Amino acid sequence: MQPRSTQYHGTAYVHGIASGNLIASNLELSFWGGVDPQTSQVIDRHHPLSGKFLQDAILAIPGGRGSCSGSGVLLELLLSGKGPKALIFSRRESILTLGVVVAEEIFRKSIPVVVLAAEDFEDLLDARYVAVNGSTVSTVQLGDAMHSFASVSTGPLDTTPGFDIELPDKDRAFMDGIHGQAAQAAMRIILRMAAMEGARKLMDITQVHIDGCVYTGPGSLSFAETLRDWGGKVVVPTTLNSISVDQRRWRAQGVPSVFGEAAEKLAAAYTDMGAQPTYTCAPYLLSSAPKRGDQVAWAESNAVVYANSVLGAKTMKYPDFLDICIALTGRAPQGGLHVESNRLASLCVEVPCLREADVDDSFYPLLGYHIGGIAGNRIPVVVGLDVLRPSKDDLKAFGAAFATMASAPMFHVVGVTPEAATLQDAIGESERVQTMRLDLRQLESVWKTFNTAEDNSPVDLISLGNPHFSIAEMRRLAELCRGRTKRDGVAVMVTCGRATFGLADQAGLIEELHRFGVEVITDTCWCMIGEPVIPTGSRTIMTNSAKYAHYGQGLTGKGFYFGSLERCVDAACDGYYDASAPAFLGTCTNGEANKR
Repeated sequence: MQPRSTQYHGTAYVHGIASGNLIASNLELSFWGGVDPQTSQVIDRHHPLSGKFLQDAILAIPGGRGSCSGSGVLLELLLSGKGPKALIFSRRESILTLGVVVAEEIFRKSIPVVVLAAEDFEDLLDARYVAVNGSTVSTVQLGDAMHSFASVSTGPLDTTPGFDIELPDKDRAFMDGIHGQAAQAAMRIILRMAAMEGARKLMDITQVHIDGCVYTGPGSLSFAETLRDWGGKVVVPTTLNSISVDQRRWRAQGVPSVFGEAAEKLAAAYTDMGAQPTYTCAPYLLSSAPKRGDQVAWAESNAVVYANSVLGAKTMKYPDFLDICIALTGRAPQGGLHVESNRLASLCVEVPCLREADVDDSFYPLLGYHIGGIAGNRIPVVVGLDVLRPSKDDLKAFGAAFATMASAPMFHVVGVTPEAATLQDAIGESERVQTMRLDLRQLESVWKTFNTAEDNSPVDLISLGNPHFSIAEMRRLAELCRGRTKRDGVAVMVTCGRATFGLADQAGLIEELHRFGVEVITDTCWCMIGEPVIPTGSRTIMTNSAKYAHYGQGLTGKGFYFGSLERCVDAACDGYYDASAPAFLGTCTNGEANKR
């Protein structure tokens, strides 16, 4: 008797044949910080799939979210044989698909990637065994019926771009190898991603910010060194994101030499290709930051959101590895948020009336995280924040938290961000905008999500600078520490970019912070830091970063506390966490909230 099956027909963005157990969730997943690149275990402790191993399974999720480095994690898994056998999404997913495309184009390893209609995807979630053949996904009832299917393809593949796209002479020159093998491979990858995005032509880019310099394993290093050895050179100004170590001090910090040397080699491969050693996850703090209307190609999720939302520059949420491909050619798909009409909001979130005195700086990461979870892949516009006059650092914290939960690469704030002088500016002529009215008490669940440490656990480490601290934040920290004494046994660490460190040093802030006991780390960021930089034996970390509060537990195995910068300094002095919730969590000035 043949097993019963149901077939679904979707769109194959990478063709192939695979079968296996289905691991599925209707919640998006960030591979960076959410999946261990060495073991394939889901380590995002806030995700329903936490603890599952993706190796040899077929993974079905609506799409990715969070970090642009997910493509790097997936590449590592595929090259080590620890990856899933296939990926099934309910919408186009560029970050994870790009990881497969790079594996196919550069290393000749591949798995199928299929996008199903939303209703078919939902129907699939209850299946146990799944077979993928091209654009067809089949469910079967008996596991032993699957053994005739192949898994990961490792033979020579036909990766010829099979689509119609405008190719002017300068693009054909790249495809023909006139500018070298690295640029030729880069253009092939760009064209495949253009096809997936539905772009019919490419466009010039004025600058690139590369996130692929984060060391996820030997695959990320091999990719960069291959492009360099093929003669790759960037053709537009290119900055580098945080790397995996403090390049000038990692040996003194006790970082194992095998890891530190690999991270240094990866950074060197990119600087050899002409990228600038800026090593910051906050390139919008650099003097080279783009201006409104500039067409750029940035990776790093928080930077993408800030560039689009706060600077008014135009960029897609570019995956790791696609960033260097664009830098080598100066060309990117003309689509997505590069196009004005695609930057409009489809979700309106109304925030109750507040006064500046009602909130502290923990309000913005809590709000960004909550709205990011609501928005998903929709661009939101927030109404009601203008009266609070949020600073650039407030918007940085909001955007990083938003980017952790959302796949959308942009938000608007009416009266604050450059493309939302009015609500009408943000939504255009659309009549299909969903409106939600926020009750601030909804943020209490986010607060509890971030506070995972055991009650009354002493604080061992204060983690600040995710994203990297600005000069204003360095100054504010110094003010809060002034005249106070740090408790012995509590470490306080701040990460920032080299440029910010230089400014802070000139202003005397570094010396002042050192006197209090603050260690300032450059080049790297908290999502890449582990022991022994995080003191061995520490159990509890406190942070003012929603991004680190989300990822940190899975990355470090530590308990976490979350609070404002002032509360972080208080904990550094007292050694204990003030568990009382901020007053604004009980504030709601409109009794009709959530009834719309």
